[in-house]
Amino acid sequence: MTDALARSAPNTSSRNSLKALLPFWQVTFASFLGWFLDAFDQTSLMFTLPDIAHDFSCTIGTLGMVLTAQSLGRAIGNTSWGWLADRYGRRLAFMLGVVWFGVFSAMTGLSHSLLMLGIVQFLFGIGFGGEWTASAALLMESVPAWTRPMASALMMSGYEVGYFAAAGAQALILPHYGWRVLFFIGLAPALLAIFIRLGVKESPVWLRNRADRAAGQAKTPTQPLPKVKFRLNGAAIQAIAFMAFLEFQKAAIYTFYPTILRGSHHLTPQDIFIPITLYCIGSFAGKILCGWLAERWGDLKVMLGAIAIVVLTIWPFLSAPSWSMLLTAAFVMGAAASGIFALVPHYLAKCFPSETRSFGMGLGYALGSIGQGIAGWLIPGIGRTPITLPLTAEAFVVGSSAVTAGIALLQPKHLPGETMEGDEEAAS
Repeated sequence: MTDALARSAPNTSSRNSLKALLPFWQVTFASFLGWFLDAFDQTSLMFTLPDIAHDFSCTIGTLGMVLTAQSLGRAIGNTSWGWLADRYGRRLAFMLGVVWFGVFSAMTGLSHSLLMLGIVQFLFGIGFGGEWTASAALLMESVPAWTRPMASALMMSGYEVGYFAAAGAQALILPHYGWRVLFFIGLAPALLAIFIRLGVKESPVWLRNRADRAAGQAKTPTQPLPKVKFRLNGAAIQAIAFMAFLEFQKAAIYTFYPTILRGSHHLTPQDIFIPITLYCIGSFAGKILCGWLAERWGDLKVMLGAIAIVVLTIWPFLSAPSWSMLLTAAFVMGAAASGIFALVPHYLAKCFPSETRSFGMGLGYALGSIGQGIAGWLIPGIGRTPITLPLTAEAFVVGSSAVTAGIALLQPKHLPGETMEGDEEAAS
């Protein structure tokens, strides 16, 4: 345990990472915006679960299967887009991902049956997972090594901004226009694809690897290029297990949060905007703070501290008896639960070599998506009433947090991507 904590602490000075990232603002902003749009589209479904259940004459538990379908799609998108990004480039895969999830988000608003909704959300999940895989690898390989924790935090903070935007949009749209209109906004990612095409450069690490492979082929033109094999070593196994339980924990925290606020606390769509706003503000602040702290203390110490705060905060977050306690817990939970995810791109990037980094990061997130899908099905299946739903979520958060912390402490001695190839190009 002591060795793992010591190894996770980087040797950095008081350099200003935000200032150092300014020359890389295009790729940083594009990665942030991609995750922002992903979040807006995904959380729109969370906000509209009660309305969809009413229109389709089903229960929230039944709609849990739609969430599971989305998570399975994410798993496929994470791995397939990882392969695509390793083979054809991070930037191309990034562009395809944002267009894909935008189209199927808009199609969600056209769903006329539970079956169609499940199929469309499965297809949406493919683009949702694929976009993250490509953009995370692109960002981590494009910026200087010592700025990666902060770059990771900035990218992942896009989720909370998207969550906040969706909360505001649902408060304005749901009472007057219905849930379908909310999903039509999902066509916006097409504009991001144009920005990526015009303003974002390809990963220098991927370009270097392609050049090296081409040079090797030129020297021995009669020999086929050696196949790059993905190795399921200790670092990969630990990363996959960590993500599976972390995603389960996060799903137990926030997937049914709007439903609990409306069903257990009897809030209107306009009322829930206040606690969700505080959750998002806390999340944004927590991600930036965790990125800053990780530069000084290392990823592992920050993650363990955040997990401890999650366990202490989960009961007031979901079951607070007073309005003031509910709002305070929303801010603290946002900072802790989301702050961990600020470090995920940097954490996963270190666990895989550059030749298979996108695929490895995608696989880690893919199996994490399955953990999220299990939570989306299991929690409403056990907690079927407004009273038992928050209690079930709280129990699963405590259990999954303990397992996640234990796995994090089992960090292997060797991390294949700890010193990424191409750092010279990224720093220049």
